[in-house]
Amino acid sequence: MSLKRMYAIIVRQTYLYRDNPSRFFQMFSWMLIDLVLWGFLSEYLFDIGNTSFSIALALLGAVLLWGFLNRVHQGVMMAFLEDSWSRNFLNIFATPLKLSEYVGGFVVSTIVTSVVVFVVVAFLAFLFFGFSIFILGVSLVPFLLILFLFGVSLGILAAAIVLRLGPSAEWFTWPIAAVLGPVVGVFYPVSTLPSWMQAIAYLLPPTYVFEGMRSVLIGGTFGFQDVVVGMSLVVVYALGAYGVFAWVYRTVIRNGQIARYTAESL
Repeated sequence: MSLKRMYAIIVRQTYLYRDNPSRFFQMFSWMLIDLVLWGFLSEYLFDIGNTSFSIALALLGAVLLWGFLNRVHQGVMMAFLEDSWSRNFLNIFATPLKLSEYVGGFVVSTIVTSVVVFVVVAFLAFLFFGFSIFILGVSLVPFLLILFLFGVSLGILAAAIVLRLGPSAEWFTWPIAAVLGPVVGVFYPVSTLPSWMQAIAYLLPPTYVFEGMRSVLIGGTFGFQDVVVGMSLVVVYALGAYGVFAWVYRTVIRNGQIARYTAESL
């Protein structure tokens, strides 16, 4: 793997943001909307006495962590979709660039943008609602790492879907994280779900993050074992997603589909 070629992908992504400031709005928009909505809802519930202060904190913490996952997912996916929209695949893959370098460049650039968005929104949450996500302490580090790797997995899987089925399959990729949201218990304990949904939930790494976050904020306990399970699962998901993308890449190269990449493909 060449770090120089990976750096080239990172530089290209940097130029896209530099030359189009409107992309910064897309980076922050949804997280800010969710923060305002759930922030005022939390204050309202607390004021009328229907919820405790710790539960209000858990709602805001869930908003920030879930927004971070979505930002990572969209960051990786959008970087790939740029090549889809511009029909740039032949140009990219005609170079000596390796698939691992191509994906690695997206992942590294997503780290930068996601951290910047998370820090800014976390600051705004503290400024306007008096909530600091850093109240989670050292547990915040493994939580963010699990969410980051899972977001990367979703982004790579979304890229594989579009590469295999064509640009018209883009619709399938946007709601992936939203569909998983109700299952992983972002805003409520997994115990409230039906038993069959709980079985699915415990196969998804974010479940252990949001359950762990509530344990820290409401109960004051940090479940180290749950973090280990979540981390183990997310590594499997990340490797599996990359494996699927690599398989799809080899398939479209072998059958020549990449040269016939059109908006009507599906």
